[in-house]
Amino acid sequence: MLLSSCPPWPGMSLRSNKGLLPCFAVAPSEDCQAMMKVLLLKDAKEDDSGQDPYIRELGFRGLEATLIPVLSFEFLALPSLSEKLSRPERYGGLIFTSPRAVDAVELCLQRDGKAEVWTESLKGKWNAKSVYVVGNATASLVNRMGLDTEGEDCGNAEKLAEYICSRESSALPLLFPCGALKGEILPKMLKDKGIPLESLTVYQKTPHPEIRVNLTSYYSEQFAAIGPTTARALAAQGLPVSCTAQSPTPQALAEGLQRTLQPPRC
Repeated sequence: MLLSSCPPWPGMSLRSNKGLLPCFAVAPSEDCQAMMKVLLLKDAKEDDSGQDPYIRELGFRGLEATLIPVLSFEFLALPSLSEKLSRPERYGGLIFTSPRAVDAVELCLQRDGKAEVWTESLKGKWNAKSVYVVGNATASLVNRMGLDTEGEDCGNAEKLAEYICSRESSALPLLFPCGALKGEILPKMLKDKGIPLESLTVYQKTPHPEIRVNLTSYYSEQFAAIGPTTARALAAQGLPVSCTAQSPTPQALAEGLQRTLQPPRC
């Protein structure tokens, strides 16, 4: 069976208040015995096994998946971020809600030759403070820089904000490197509780420069969404949503696709 990707119609993009969104496009073929194929419109992310978890999970269920990146990232204000990272005494701690914010910090350390001073002194000074994160993926990247983390099990920014509010008492601001499309829930909740926060936009999302070329030869009449936000963005473009994952995980998406794509009787 052949399952392929979103058609490259002129001007088409999937957008919400979070920017361009990943989707999963599928279409049946005439061969019931062939492995079903799925195009994943998302960036590759390797786990501890060295494989993207979506590729692996779909493979377990007889679905052959191919990744096509839809986003690229432009990093911003790195000199300002570098200067702030050099002054941990000015801050009560750090907040990371996305892997890209961690990437921005790593870029600063590489570009400004701060790797040695980070290892010798800055890392220890930041580790003496709270380092809050959302999600295990972000936490693992922060841990890789040598920082201890907390809050990773909160699951989203709102729950992390509740966690911070229950623990934070420092008069110093928390440093929050973030994306251009960050939500306002966390900053508002901290402000309402009188917890100072210093946000700095360090990256923005842009369409991947090769997305149209990659999708030129594909078309599909079926689309699956990783969650309700993506499903609404697809529907707004007039695209049929055949499946919405119950949760934003490889397992939930694979289960949804398996239910939706039951092979026809031959």
